[in-house]
Amino acid sequence: MSQTMIVDIMRDALLTILLTAGPVLGVALVVGLIISIIQATTQVQEQTLTFVPKIVAVFATIILFGPYMLNQVTSFTIRMFDNISNMIR
Repeated sequence: MSQTMIVDIMRDALLTILLTAGPVLGVALVVGLIISIIQATTQVQEQTLTFVPKIVAVFATIILFGPYMLNQVTSFTIRMFDNISNMIR
């Protein structure tokens, strides 16, 4: 196993992580920012107020992007199994 192969595997793994978690993290960030702006303008500083909208948005995002995320992880797993067969040669 060469260093270039290890770097390629790590790059592929990190890209898969970003593509899989990106939509969920992006939606959580946007919802959190919107709730923070609303809290700042209304001066309601309740800490638990941010959790419910974020949880609902994250669940909706997982339901919406679930097939895409599963496809990313499945294709990564298939590529890793193909790499195992290439390492034996």
